[in-house]
Amino acid sequence: MKSKRFYGKGLPNVDPALLKGHLIVIEGSDGAGRSTQIGSLLNWLERKGFPTVVVGLKRSELVGEALAEAMKGNTLNAITLNLFYATDFADQLERVIIPALKAGFTVLADRYIYTLMARDIVRGSSTDWLKEIYGFALVPDAVFYLNVSPKILAERNFSKRGFLDYWESGMDIQRVGGMYDNFIKYQARLHKVFETLHKEFGFTTIQGSRSAFSIAKEIRGKVEKILMAASSAEKAGEKNTAIQAKEPIPSPAEKTAPSPEQAAEKTAAEKTKS
Repeated sequence: MKSKRFYGKGLPNVDPALLKGHLIVIEGSDGAGRSTQIGSLLNWLERKGFPTVVVGLKRSELVGEALAEAMKGNTLNAITLNLFYATDFADQLERVIIPALKAGFTVLADRYIYTLMARDIVRGSSTDWLKEIYGFALVPDAVFYLNVSPKILAERNFSKRGFLDYWESGMDIQRVGGMYDNFIKYQARLHKVFETLHKEFGFTTIQGSRSAFSIAKEIRGKVEKILMAASSAEKAGEKNTAIQAKEPIPSPAEKTAPSPEQAAEKTAAEKTKS
């Protein structure tokens, strides 16, 4: 099993080698089916006996409510929004994700730094700058991006809410045409950025327009392989430790005493000399 690691310098006083749990991320825009897949995976993991916690955007006890309230006014500029979300994520990483992983929990993240980076890149932020900001983030054990076309996303959002979200439509950076047209354009731009992030960070892209059941089955299959590999590695480590504990520790005399073969060779050499 690979040890945990940070993308950059990480958090101070946190040893990734001590994080024994698993971090699984589900990415995708609103309407991609993230909540459905998080719920399905959570139920499956708990039935299998894996203690699990769920984290997501705007859920920090420190700034989550303040961020949600600030976004209602539709007045935040790109940099302020960026740093607000980074604070929200950092607080959850330190207070929830790290402690849960130390305790051996599986952490399910309903979106991660990739959504935050994609949104900021579309709004003009430098990729290198964003990598510096999120260098304290842990590398997940698996990331699944639910790829759904902008038109299907729009249909699902209309069906669920009856309207399109201001921020998910990119209305803060573009106001050409109606909300629907802006939503399609903004989501198309996000999709292109995610294609680039996919190549760089190596996460798994899943076609999200399929049935929820078939998507859940695919994700469970991949997560199960991760858990089985970790379990096998842990058992192998325990076995090696047990074997080493059973091996007798030689005494100083045993360490220095020659073997019978060595004694015979020494005697023969002495007779030859005489």
